Amino acid sequence: MSDLYAEALITFRDLLDEARSVGDPEPTAMTVATCDAAGRPSARTVLLKEFDERGFVFYTNFNSRKGQQLQANPQAALLFLWKTLRYQVQAKIEGAVQAVSAAEADAYFASRPRASQIGAWASLQSETLDSRATLDARIADLEREFEGREVARPPHWSGFRVVPDTIEFWYGVPARLHDRHRYERIDGAWTKRLLYP
Repeated sequence: MSDLYAEALITFRDLLDEARSVGDPEPTAMTVATCDAAGRPSARTVLLKEFDERGFVFYTNFNSRKGQQLQANPQAALLFLWKTLRYQVQAKIEGAVQAVSAAEADAYFASRPRASQIGAWASLQSETLDSRATLDARIADLEREFEGREVARPPHWSGFRVVPDTIEFWYGVPARLHDRHRYERIDGAWTKRLLYP
């Protein structure tokens, strides 16, 4: 791992730890932006579940809109906004996307609360729902089906890892004269530069 990439990951970890320490209500919340095969963008907020030198991981239903978009066009941008830090801090990560291994997905799924495990089976994520009663009935049926045994991970539920080629830190400064530090992998080598606000 290059020194600059290691520096970017350490900076991210320090900012995330700081956001946790100052009481950010959801420090791992991040906007995930994707595009479909035609290039139409879409964004939503999910939670970061882990990160290391391999990338930044979140979990979802692969049949969902974002799951389908990421399979058709495996590129994503992640955006963290920590409003509790100084004059606000943002971290933006962009890169290619790959599925996590089945073993990683199984391990994370097993750590989830049982109700969330049942929910992963019950929700036909992003599809039309005729009424809340229909979802409640699906949940009740699945609770009976899995009664007395562990809930296995659904085959359509797993994780995506965003493998960064760009990491940018945006530090809020009065008068909108923000500090921007951009780490970027170019031709296999990491670089670092400052950007104008």
